[in-house]
Amino acid sequence: MVELTETERSADKKLTKKDLGKAFWIYQLGCELSNSYERLQSLVFCASMIPAIKKLYHDDEEAQREALKRHLAFFNTEGTIGASIQGISLAMEEEKANGAEISDTAITSIKTGLMGPLAGIGDSIIWAALMPIIISIFIPIAKNGSIIAGIGPLVIYTGITMYISWTLINKSYTLGRNSIITLLQDGKIKQVIYSANVMGMMMMGALSASYVTISSPMKLVVPGGATIVFQEILDQILKGVLPLSAVFIIYYYMLKKGPRYGVIISTIVIVSIVGAVLGIL
Repeated sequence: MVELTETERSADKKLTKKDLGKAFWIYQLGCELSNSYERLQSLVFCASMIPAIKKLYHDDEEAQREALKRHLAFFNTEGTIGASIQGISLAMEEEKANGAEISDTAITSIKTGLMGPLAGIGDSIIWAALMPIIISIFIPIAKNGSIIAGIGPLVIYTGITMYISWTLINKSYTLGRNSIITLLQDGKIKQVIYSANVMGMMMMGALSASYVTISSPMKLVVPGGATIVFQEILDQILKGVLPLSAVFIIYYYMLKKGPRYGVIISTIVIVSIVGAVLGIL
């Protein structure tokens, strides 16, 4: 496969920062909104490539049609880190438009091969680590009734993820397809993912211990007037055993049945009402 040098690319058809920006904003604003059951994110990914495709193949309508077809193939990844694939695809389309021997299959294969690994990285870092950290910062503020708790996480999360995505699309476009492939082959990326998972689980554990509260008001009066308080006995066995048990039951259910949030919330409400009526919880 022949790659053109930066000098050769700049002398012919060349994408600009403005072109990258168009692709970036179209994808970022729609990557979680345009999903279809058949192709998931392919619709918005293809839409984000249209301005660049029209510029690169402005003199060849057939080439434009072929480019649109290959970017309508099934595609799904984590939106923030997935910007890397967008940058690589733009770089490859630019090389192809300038005469490099890049087949349609090569571009599609790069996208298909990277979307899974990058989704794993994005889910581990963005959703399992970054999101819990941001939420944990604002939960105490929310408990105090401040409106900042409703706005702050959205602003901070959006700012951080947009910065990461913009950096990745530019770096990936500049360095080309070999940038992410080299990163995935480097053993250090596994350490990053593992560390992010550990940090995310620590934050979720801390949040569970701090904000999941369950206690039992049950008491038993024994002959002689002594009163046995069940909650005190449970605390002597293991402090916070009831909320810990609830968290693990929900976690086990999600492992077996998946994230059926409606069922989980409904069950929590029903158990809480029944437990309160019976005087158990």
